[in-house]
Amino acid sequence: NAAVWRADELAHASAAVLATGHAALDAQLPGGGWPIGALVEILQAHSGQNEWRLLLPALARARAGPVLLVGPPHMPFVPGLAAQGLACERLLWITAATPASRMWASEQALRCADVAAVLAWLPQARADQLRRLQMAASEHAKLLFVMRPAAAQAESSPAVLRVLVAIQAGSDALRLELLKRRGPPCTQALLMPARMGRLSALLARNQGRAGYAPRPLGNLSDSAAPVEATHHALDSLAGAA
Repeated sequence: NAAVWRADELAHASAAVLATGHAALDAQLPGGGWPIGALVEILQAHSGQNEWRLLLPALARARAGPVLLVGPPHMPFVPGLAAQGLACERLLWITAATPASRMWASEQALRCADVAAVLAWLPQARADQLRRLQMAASEHAKLLFVMRPAAAQAESSPAVLRVLVAIQAGSDALRLELLKRRGPPCTQALLMPARMGRLSALLARNQGRAGYAPRPLGNLSDSAAPVEATHHALDSLAGAA
C-alpha cells in the first residue's frame, strides 16, 4: 500500500514534486524531486551562491510565474541565471530590514496566486515561524526554500526536507548531506559535479549589470508605511491575470 510508509524505506511522495536536475539527489528524495507544497531547508556555513547551484536547474523548469527572493544576502548575477534557463523577468527581490518583516513577506508571497516559488533567507527564524511558512506552502502548493546557517541543524524544524550544503574540499563540487527526509537516514554525503568554468565566473559576481537586476518589490522595515507599500505590490501580483 503506497499510503503506508515504513521507516526503513524511502517514502512515496504524497504530493507533487519537481525534479531537482541532479540525478543522484533525485534518487534519494521521496518521489524523486523537491516537494511542492512543503518547506525545504538549505543549510550552509555562508549563504551566497551554493543555493543557486543547487536550486537553479529546478527553478528554471518550474511552472511559469515569479520567483520571489526574500532578503538575499547578495544581488544575483542575473545574466548567469538566464544563461541556465531562469529568465530575468521572473525574478522579484524583496529587501527586508528585520527578521519579522522577512517572515511576513515570505508568508504573504506564498499566498500570492501567481508566484511559482519563494526563496527566503531567514537566519534567525524560530521553529514556530517556520511552521507557519510550512502551512502556507502546503495550503497554496508552492515551492518554498528557506536558507539558514549550518549551525541551525541542531535546532528542531518542521521542514519536510533539510539539506546541508558545502563545497567539497579540494574541488568545486557541492557536498550534500540529507539531514532529514521521509525515509531512512542517508548516511553518505552526495557529491554534485563541479559547474562549468564559464558559469562559475558568471555566478561569482554579486553585482548585477545595468538592466539585469531583479525587480525590487519594496524595502521593508518596522515602520508601517514601507510594509503597507509592499503589501500593495504583493496584492497586485496576486491579482494579475
